[in-house]
Amino acid sequence: MDEHDWVNIIPVLVRGCLSVRQQHMSNIFTAISDLPPEQRAIQDKCFHPTGRFVEFKREEIEQSIPDRFEQQVAKHPDRLAVKTKSHQFTYDELNKAANRVARAILAQRGEGNEPVALLLEQGAALIAALFAVLKAGKICVPLDPSLGRARITSILEDSQAGLIVTNSMNFHLAIKLARNALKLINLDDLGSRIADENPALSISPDTLSWVLYTSGSTGKPKEVANNHRNLLHNALIRTNAFHICEHDRLTLLASGTGLATGNILSTLLNGAALYPLDIREEGVAPLADWLIQEEITIFYLGVNIFRHIASTLTEKEEFPKVRLIRLGTDQVTKNDVELYKKHFSRSCILVNLLSTSETGTFRYYFVDKETSISGNSVPVGYPFEDMKIPLLDEGGKEIGVNGVGEIVVKSRYLSPGYWRRPELTRAAFLPDPKGGDERIYLTGDLGRMSEDGCLEHLGRRDFQVKVRGFRIETGEVEMRLSNHTAIKEVAVVAQRYQSGDKRLVAYFVPSSKPAPNTSELRRFLSEKLPDYMIPSAFVMLEAMPLTPNGKVDRKALPIPDSSRPELDTPYVAPRTPVEKEVAQMWAEVVGVDQVGIHDNFFDLGGHSLAATRVISRVINTFKVELPIKFLFESPTVADMAVVITENMVKEARPEDLARMLTELEAISEKEARQRLADESR
Repeated sequence: MDEHDWVNIIPVLVRGCLSVRQQHMSNIFTAISDLPPEQRAIQDKCFHPTGRFVEFKREEIEQSIPDRFEQQVAKHPDRLAVKTKSHQFTYDELNKAANRVARAILAQRGEGNEPVALLLEQGAALIAALFAVLKAGKICVPLDPSLGRARITSILEDSQAGLIVTNSMNFHLAIKLARNALKLINLDDLGSRIADENPALSISPDTLSWVLYTSGSTGKPKEVANNHRNLLHNALIRTNAFHICEHDRLTLLASGTGLATGNILSTLLNGAALYPLDIREEGVAPLADWLIQEEITIFYLGVNIFRHIASTLTEKEEFPKVRLIRLGTDQVTKNDVELYKKHFSRSCILVNLLSTSETGTFRYYFVDKETSISGNSVPVGYPFEDMKIPLLDEGGKEIGVNGVGEIVVKSRYLSPGYWRRPELTRAAFLPDPKGGDERIYLTGDLGRMSEDGCLEHLGRRDFQVKVRGFRIETGEVEMRLSNHTAIKEVAVVAQRYQSGDKRLVAYFVPSSKPAPNTSELRRFLSEKLPDYMIPSAFVMLEAMPLTPNGKVDRKALPIPDSSRPELDTPYVAPRTPVEKEVAQMWAEVVGVDQVGIHDNFFDLGGHSLAATRVISRVINTFKVELPIKFLFESPTVADMAVVITENMVKEARPEDLARMLTELEAISEKEARQRLADESR
């Protein structure tokens, strides 16, 4: 049989496997019982103190998102809708701003359901723009300006967006991306000359509303499409589970292409207030004060960010208004529950969720101060109404109690599929074997079910991983890295370090010597991938470990040791007490034995969350003002030590000042001699 025969027979085999799986699944979907008493008791405490919760009713999802939003505007025109450090909107102001942008979109493109790209940083303007796209009957395609030009271009080309909505900050980038082929709208140029009445278009709940781009294993992003109905259903689930009401204040910490759709809609479709904060700019250290100052009631965040926040707390902080913390994006552990119990009030509830872009939220587990976690990980819990969740083996047969199988979701409120990828859609989404209007989504996640229907999440079946809250297909990173001319073989996995952090690690076999070092490989990947997809460590191997059938044995790949990686920069030891203390901080945070004063923080394995930990420790130790962006702009110990020392000099006593100045002069003379020596070689 040659390769042409395989091309013909593979589709037949795939259809046969799906047919067998559907036959096995035809009788396994039955409704799972309601919450057990102890879970119901905790959920019953999950109310805003005003008790003003209004149920999101089932019939209310049979409309468009703008319809539901405009109903909230009519009820609460003067209530705060969105607040950032620099701007805020009432519901009436947000609606009028969205209407002006919607009318500008319609003037440019006319009516019709087509993609519109949003090239905007997180904030009030972005929220107004995305509602504008939906009001115009278009499909929202969010673009994170920080992703890099190559990746944004790929998304634009794939989405086939004909229009980019941006602002003055990103306008020059938008011009380059448009290439004179796409139309542009600059929000800062619209002013108030456009009418601000509702466009009042008739939009079916089946109309496509949003396309979210996630990392894909084939080297191109995977595009999850959503319609108005399935996003409204997800808002219904969150509203009714957490009793979200008009008096709640919810956080929006997420950044990137996903934009935390569920957070936005479950807030603004209930008359509540949304508080966006870009932690890439602000860092983690100010979050505790911000939560208290803004009287946040519902705190949505990834578990890794939660751990970093907890590490900055002193036990003196009080969060009397926070009534619910919702964790997600990675496995929640028993230690995380202990941190919650230690730092938050008795009236605060912790919730662990399981969700995907394709399904929305479909499992939840409530924790209070009396909850006891038996194992090391926290379950993802029990199903929402309309979301039936069995576990299946590879042949499509249901797995019994305590068995491990693939998590499958059956509902009529799933994503329509993947944008312009019908083959991928048919592989992941199956029709109801009984011929109903429900569909089946194969998540690729593994789980174990207890006797009472409580689900434990065991991670991905394939090589998709979540690192620091980002969903990554390691195959995409491998594909990019394998394009390097000096690399023969490569494998990328997520390894959990002794610190508990999960990090992306790349293993490679070089095709020639000398092998590329970490600095070179990071530079190479930074031209192709966003920073969250660049591995924290690169490990050179003489050969890949293999399984008996010749595949890479990923379980046999070693966890990187703590030695300093090979870098472009030669090691230079710390010279002053400040440099020594800063280098030690860096070493502890990134998990390496030795840090040179000219080493790049990110080449050592540092990332944005680790940067916030370093800045927090520097501020607490040296009592200096140091913004998080400093480490991104000047990522060396030497640069940081100079700023710290300059601040210390201002506050120093005369006898200490003389010593500090002597140290600085000695450093300057030594570096000058080194530069002369380098120039003479």
